[in-house]
Amino acid sequence: MFQLFLRARAHDLIRSRRSEEGFKARSAERDAETDRARIGSIMAAIEAALQAAESEQSGLGRRVDDVLARAAVTLGNGTDEYLEREALDNYHQDLFDAEISNGQRRLKELATEIAHFKFMKAAVLSRFPDYKPAAASI
Repeated sequence: MFQLFLRARAHDLIRSRRSEEGFKARSAERDAETDRARIGSIMAAIEAALQAAESEQSGLGRRVDDVLARAAVTLGNGTDEYLEREALDNYHQDLFDAEISNGQRRLKELATEIAHFKFMKAAVLSRFPDYKPAAASI
């Protein structure tokens, strides 16, 4: 059985060598389109990540500013305010402090991420200078 299979494969190989068709490659335009699509998917992913990080940074920045304003109002403006502050006010100040610290930490992380995403975008564009993004359909 194996010999019959092998013999049939050998005949197919010989016939394909004798045929006039030979090897065919795709057109250069089709290759260029395939390459553009590959680069486009990478650029779209980078752009989506960049927009998401910038959106998060913008929203978080507004929320941190809001918490800073609320903390300033509850803090008071007296020089000895911290000496006479009630325990509940101290508790709220500690909560605000934790929120502000976490928010500012995340804002720093997002700033670093955004810088990395912009670098990746620039690196892709520098490696593929012929890449032109597809026109967005309206």
